Amino acid sequence: MRPLRDAQLGAFTFFASALPHDVCGSNGLPLTPNSIKILGRFQILKTFTHPRLCQYVDISRGKHERLVVVAEHYESSLSDFQRQGKTASPEMVLKVAYEVLEGLEFMNKHGMVHRALAPNNVLMDHKGNLKLAKFGLYYMTDRGGDVDFPIGYPSYLAPEVIAQGSFHASDPSNEEAPLPSGPKSDIWSLGVLLFEMCAGRRLLHNIEISERLKFILTLGCMDDIVTVLAEEHGCLDTIKDLPVNVLELLRKCLIFLPSKRPTPAELLGDEVFNEISCLYMPFQKPLSLFSSSLRCAHLELPEDISDLCKEDYLSERAIDEVYYLWCLAGGDLEKELTNQGIIQSKPPLCTLPKFLLEDGESFGQGRDRSFLLDDTTVTLSLCQLRNRLKDVGGEAYYPLLEEEQSSLPQSASSQDLSTTVTLPLIIRERDTEYQLTRIVLFHRLLQAYPYKRDLVWKDARVDIPPLVRGMAWAALLGIEGDIQAKYEGIDKDTPIPTDRQIEVDIPRCHQYDELLSSPQGHVKFRRVLKAWVVSHPDLVYWQGLDSLCAPFLYLNFNNEALAYACMSAFIPKYLYNFFLKDNSHVIQEYLTVFSQMIAFHDPELSNHLNQIGFIPDLYAIPWFLTMFTHVFPLHKIFHLWDTLLLGNSSFPFCIGVAILQQLRDRLLANGFNECILLFSDLPEIDIERCVHESIKLFSWTPKSATYRQHAQPPKTTAVTDGNGFGRPGTYYFSDYQDMPRTDLSREPLALSELKAELSPRISAEDLIDLCELSLAGGGKRTRAGRPKIVAVDVRSAEEYPYAAEPPARWICSGISTIACKYNSLPSTSLSLCQSLSLSHSAYLPPAL
Repeated sequence: MRPLRDAQLGAFTFFASALPHDVCGSNGLPLTPNSIKILGRFQILKTFTHPRLCQYVDISRGKHERLVVVAEHYESSLSDFQRQGKTASPEMVLKVAYEVLEGLEFMNKHGMVHRALAPNNVLMDHKGNLKLAKFGLYYMTDRGGDVDFPIGYPSYLAPEVIAQGSFHASDPSNEEAPLPSGPKSDIWSLGVLLFEMCAGRRLLHNIEISERLKFILTLGCMDDIVTVLAEEHGCLDTIKDLPVNVLELLRKCLIFLPSKRPTPAELLGDEVFNEISCLYMPFQKPLSLFSSSLRCAHLELPEDISDLCKEDYLSERAIDEVYYLWCLAGGDLEKELTNQGIIQSKPPLCTLPKFLLEDGESFGQGRDRSFLLDDTTVTLSLCQLRNRLKDVGGEAYYPLLEEEQSSLPQSASSQDLSTTVTLPLIIRERDTEYQLTRIVLFHRLLQAYPYKRDLVWKDARVDIPPLVRGMAWAALLGIEGDIQAKYEGIDKDTPIPTDRQIEVDIPRCHQYDELLSSPQGHVKFRRVLKAWVVSHPDLVYWQGLDSLCAPFLYLNFNNEALAYACMSAFIPKYLYNFFLKDNSHVIQEYLTVFSQMIAFHDPELSNHLNQIGFIPDLYAIPWFLTMFTHVFPLHKIFHLWDTLLLGNSSFPFCIGVAILQQLRDRLLANGFNECILLFSDLPEIDIERCVHESIKLFSWTPKSATYRQHAQPPKTTAVTDGNGFGRPGTYYFSDYQDMPRTDLSREPLALSELKAELSPRISAEDLIDLCELSLAGGGKRTRAGRPKIVAVDVRSAEEYPYAAEPPARWICSGISTIACKYNSLPSTSLSLCQSLSLSHSAYLPPAL
């Protein structure tokens, strides 16, 4: 989005049509509320960035189908000029016409029309440039079908629009919707607007609406509509004195028959704009972060460097950032509208009908005026936000990326922001100053992606600001290249056998969320899932893939290509071969390793679950098949995956163990049936605690303990340390199976042999590392510090000398030496040890 600069934030509200409560759709489910439909369609409007259009920012849904829209706003409009009663100069008329046509042409390219073009919706910034407001109202309401009011103003509506009459989706007598308005209907509205500027008065303003409509429809039999309108309003001399090009422009706009009326694109290229068109540069669409084009090709320093130094740093931030911070600083949309009298509430008693018949029909209560349309736009005050950020220094808006970020800016309201990092995540995400510094930092890092990928990893370990989470996840997953071209090249329209299952699953996937439950959300769900299925012919669609797609689609709702790219990068890393047609061997190995992880980190709980027969097969398959998206709501998944994406493919094991440890007391106290009931309705899980515990478990677990032969084949990845949590500036092999193979590496086991062992094995190299053994001069063994584990060799003296070659005998000899120093170990600890061989060893839990 573009910077706020001299713009303001404005909000307006309206009601969607209410649907009957006793009617269901063809699938037997309740009908989707019209407000949800509007909310889904609105999202694409946020992506429209054009100099002639006011930027849409957000939409919120309230009670009784109320919707509040937030957009870029300016106090000045063409209505202010009309109220002065002056006639516009020919230059101003041509300027207004050209700039409005630029905005209309851009809308038409995206399949939209304004339909509500009027002086109060043509705003002007401090430089006098025009910007069209409320241009998306016709589109988001499905051409007016989802609201009970007409879109547009009678004085400015085109004759063909008036001839069709009104339409209400909730009216059962209307079997078919009217034909949608085309681009040419806006040309008529523009012609009326320009005529009023030339005449210095409102057109048909003092005539009743019915008379206005009749007069407009009678213009169809007139040869020169401009002359007729001028005579009707007593301004014929004024109109005749206009330059030829202005008069010709009015006549081309005010053509009664749509077939003969030009489109905005045709009118822009007309000769009437020959002198003015050269003053405008063609609009260039901003480049996406993930594309094949150079993002910095258009950058250049201003002639005066002092232009870069602005005292109002907040105005240089993007509009969506400012609104996000405004909400964190205590901004409340409904409160603002209530203070301005736009939202008026009445006691429930006053809304009851005066007389109610036996059949339910009511009489006597008039329609509540507060539910009618009020298109007033309320300016949202930024004073509270500016006061909150007044003590944040300018360096916070322009951080130095190559320096340590330990010295964060000072704030009078929250003292040193460096102390905020130690607070719980939910508090950090609601701290205005802290979120400002994090958003600015990530914005600069992402602008330099992929060259600053190391620093993205480093700062993601602290936390990820919710506003930039979608892009940050894409950077952590290593997304690069022209993802849009790749996505568009996938056939998402040809029917395939999986279509039926996708259609069944989507209406059940995270439908508590307003965005994903909208019809637009279902369409995008279907396209992204189908693109993945089609582009991975060796894999199949399993139930749960829709839940896996949900976080990526939610965060990239307006960028299906990025949602698809993130999903395609996520699955091979964490769910390699999980979606094979026959994935039983992969799932069984995964569950077996998970069971061994439980035994390692919590032997008591493992023994109890094994005794009652409550094995991971009964509860953990949905966990890992969907990476917990089927278990937790989206807001918890976001916090969980912020850390998951920093770890390697073994990190989900630690998350699973951390969840079990939160339920440990209840699991130990219950039997099989109670545990089944417990997991059928999983209790509330503290996600932040789960994340912290998962990181601890991950750091305690030897890398080879989670080795799986069905994991992703070796692939060199970057920007993480040995534990999988990023250490900038280094490159390593993210998973154990990615590491170079040696004689001391762990070898794969048959599934039957793996299941026979309760605790996991580790490699000899991990054992050496954990024992902290090192070689001194002459091959003499020395210990570099205290061992992290206790290793006990339980083979007989007769078997020991013949177990392996000399290097392995040396290793085992060292193990025996260490074990002798811990001969007082409790028997419970010794029972956890297993026999050692050349390629694998056993270890004790860290608690022991």
